[in-house]
Amino acid sequence: MLTSKERSALKQLAQTRKPVFQIGKEGLTPTILIQIKDYLKKNELGKVSVLNTAFEQCDQIISALENEAIEVVQKVGRVLTIYQKNPNLTRGIELPL
Repeated sequence: MLTSKERSALKQLAQTRKPVFQIGKEGLTPTILIQIKDYLKKNELGKVSVLNTAFEQCDQIISALENEAIEVVQKVGRVLTIYQKNPNLTRGIELPL
């Protein structure tokens, strides 16, 4: 669970980033979930755009991501900012204490 200071720092870092993944009419498939996990192993922070035609609602996608130990930092409209800490990353994101 992220503290409010950590969440604020991650929001600030994610502000200039564009969504990397789009979830459409197929919903959150296992393939997309694997791609999201691989991306977060390398980058720790990313954005997911949920299209209007998505099979699942944003809340269902958020709970599915949280079941995979992926933190949802914020939800703005249909764009989710996600984070997963990778301790093996040499130049990872430094969160405030």
